[in-house]
Amino acid sequence: MPRHTDKLANMAASARKARARNIKLAKLFSLIIVVAAAFVGGFAVRGDVDLLDALGLTQLTGTQDAKAKAAQTQQTYNSLAARVGEVEGIVNKDSLDSYDLDTATTKMLDAFAVSTQDPYLRYYDASRFAATSSDASDNGGGIGVLFNEYNGSAYAVDVFEGSPAQMADVQPNDVVVSIDGDRSHAWTASEVTQALKRDQGSQVVITWRRASSLDDTKGTEFTTTLTVTDQTVKNVTTELTNNVGYIQLKQITQNSAQLVRQAIVDLDSRGAQSYVLDLRDNPGGYLTQAVDISSYFIKSGTIVRITTKSSDETTKNATGDVLTDKPLVVLVNGNTSSSAEVIAASLKDNERATIVGTTTLGKGSVQVTHELTFGGALRYTAAYYKSPLDHDIDGLGINPDISIGLSGDDDNQKSFAMETAQSMVRE
Repeated sequence: MPRHTDKLANMAASARKARARNIKLAKLFSLIIVVAAAFVGGFAVRGDVDLLDALGLTQLTGTQDAKAKAAQTQQTYNSLAARVGEVEGIVNKDSLDSYDLDTATTKMLDAFAVSTQDPYLRYYDASRFAATSSDASDNGGGIGVLFNEYNGSAYAVDVFEGSPAQMADVQPNDVVVSIDGDRSHAWTASEVTQALKRDQGSQVVITWRRASSLDDTKGTEFTTTLTVTDQTVKNVTTELTNNVGYIQLKQITQNSAQLVRQAIVDLDSRGAQSYVLDLRDNPGGYLTQAVDISSYFIKSGTIVRITTKSSDETTKNATGDVLTDKPLVVLVNGNTSSSAEVIAASLKDNERATIVGTTTLGKGSVQVTHELTFGGALRYTAAYYKSPLDHDIDGLGINPDISIGLSGDDDNQKSFAMETAQSMVRE
């Protein structure tokens, strides 16, 4: 009996030891699970920057440094130069290929120009820059074409009678596509003018595009071989009919104001009682000359408003050099452009003239050419013209007071303008 009792006691003691050991193992296992969960959770929470910031544990995140670094990176690469510089650095360091710097510059800046909203922005390499040095407002003669420019491309605004261009059936609004086979870029008016400065008797091959409008980039191309001549056309022509003095101004060059002044004085001395100023097909030119011409008819007041990036607006006012207060009619059409539009707008807004014809081109912008330190130049729009009453000119043009299109072989627009000017005298 005692032996049986001892055996039972030993078995009970062993069970107690086993239970104690199991409890310890369970506690140890639970502790391991808690530690592991905390470890994993710590990483998860550490990755939640907003949560740790909210808990005030920014020292565990490096948030401020990260945000500062991100802001600095964004600012650093918030320019085209920085982005291109990074790419160039990688290529120079690691690429097995090479590139031509001049070619890369031209292609990159050409692409940059296309990406902007400025249709006149152009990059000229050194050789093309030389072609922009000519007087853009003195663009007649040569082949008998007066050139203007629309969205960066030169086109024939007027074809002189009896000229090589007229003989080859070149017509107004024909756009220059290439000269002597070079169609690598859009030809500006100044480049075309420079290219046509050749010895008399030499030939030039020009490819043109004839389309339904200047905005039409398709149309039909044709090529002409033209002989360069020394033919010139008078910039200012006058006539006196029924006491109406008629003044036609082809373009606004450096001496246009003086020529118009002489025309007014001459016609006035011959008995002119009213005037017609014909600005049709006038591509514009010097703004200072346009202001002077307007001032011959306007005693005082604003001639034009000019908006630039550096200043909200500046104004050009009448010079006080008024020559006549007699009735005036101004003739315009879809090729009246730039500073010629300034004249029309100033005379209209100051209620000094009746505008007759069709809506003008709407090129109320000023382009400048900035020489670059590494060679070549950049041409871009630097200012916009507005009328004295603050109406936009660019993209809109000047609407005539009396709309009349050109029809038939006779110049019905001119006849109507002359009759209108004559009727003003009787009034």
